[in-house]
Amino acid sequence: MRVKTQSNQRSKSLKFLLIPIALTLPAFLFFRTPAEDTVHEDKVKSQLEHRTEIAKTIGDTVRHGKFPSNIDMQWDGKPIKAQVHLGIDPEMQKEAERLLKTYKPDYAAIFMMDAMTGRVLAMTSFQKDDPNAENWTLKSNFPAASVFKVVTATAAVDKAGVSPQHKINFNGGNYTLYRKNVMSDKVTKWTRAITLKEAFARSINTAFGRLSLETLHPVDINDYATRFMFNQEIPSDFPVEMGVAYVPPEKSFELTEVASGYNKTNRMSPVQGAMIAAAVANDGKMVIPYLVQNITDEQGQDLYKAETLDNGHIMTPESALKVRELMGETVTAGTSRKSFRKLVRNKKFKTIEMGGKTGHLTAENPKGRVDWFVGYAMDETNRIAIAAVSVNKEKWTVKSAELGQNMFKKYYGPIIQDRMISSSGQ
Repeated sequence: MRVKTQSNQRSKSLKFLLIPIALTLPAFLFFRTPAEDTVHEDKVKSQLEHRTEIAKTIGDTVRHGKFPSNIDMQWDGKPIKAQVHLGIDPEMQKEAERLLKTYKPDYAAIFMMDAMTGRVLAMTSFQKDDPNAENWTLKSNFPAASVFKVVTATAAVDKAGVSPQHKINFNGGNYTLYRKNVMSDKVTKWTRAITLKEAFARSINTAFGRLSLETLHPVDINDYATRFMFNQEIPSDFPVEMGVAYVPPEKSFELTEVASGYNKTNRMSPVQGAMIAAAVANDGKMVIPYLVQNITDEQGQDLYKAETLDNGHIMTPESALKVRELMGETVTAGTSRKSFRKLVRNKKFKTIEMGGKTGHLTAENPKGRVDWFVGYAMDETNRIAIAAVSVNKEKWTVKSAELGQNMFKKYYGPIIQDRMISSSGQ
């Protein structure tokens, strides 16, 4: 298990596709004996080098929403013919594709991964006016919107020691963000108080703006944005566009916009969205997704086998538990409660912990109203994370939270059924 200190983690950020691998390695190393450290460094270096080569080889295919099987590639400096074995779960992939074809939003993408290993379970996208469009799961065109509240809340909990019950005073409406309200310290008869837990679940913009001014420093929010892989290349075995976040250096109205997700500058891909949820579900440890399980040569011998790579604990396990409390409130009493109501009330799913965060904002590319759901579902054995995003020009066909709960139901349904059969002795 990784035991990096918080300060050590952040000074060793991932820059995999931008800088030499030698400079990437420290992000994956932690306190070991010299002998152990050498072995681990060699293993990580090998994984990173192979992921680079795989991403170069299958990149164009994956960008066009297809998955390769037989490929010609360079391996350890030699040209070879190889067979690619993916970690995709066929049932989850089929369900993701079915959902998007059924609802037919103008644009949509679903990305699901194992939160503990990084294995990609499903990856699909849809564009109504172009069935051959590139894979939207890989693109960072989408405003992060209120999903960025996960970053702000984590900074408040992990850095400032704030609890989910922390009270925030705010003026103005729930979902607007006006300078005169958020920048005012005055407490009047119109001032309301709300807990962090409720502000997160209901996505109250002004409350998060006040949180950024009263409790955090800009450097804190920037630090945790980096931890969640904004402005960082993701060293996966498939190409992913880098998420972008700009945090103003001073406390200002612009900072409150960033902290609440009420801006169009900060963007991310569905892949990064799922990684954010996965880190919360995985006790604060962020894993890097991978598509290829293993590669074999023409004789069926393994040339490569994927191993889990992580970027250490981006928050403490105790903080992750508190953030899960916030995200759990979102699906039971917050912005995604309607989509999750039946699943939450289903007694068969009472052992499954679920949480998430929604986000909404109008965007220009693709043009339309963006709707996010990033979330996780977990039990004592499995932990999965998902990002679903949809964009509609005129009318909604489906909410992304609805896509998320359908995927959770599809994943855990058979597991629950098997357990019921086992417990009954059949």
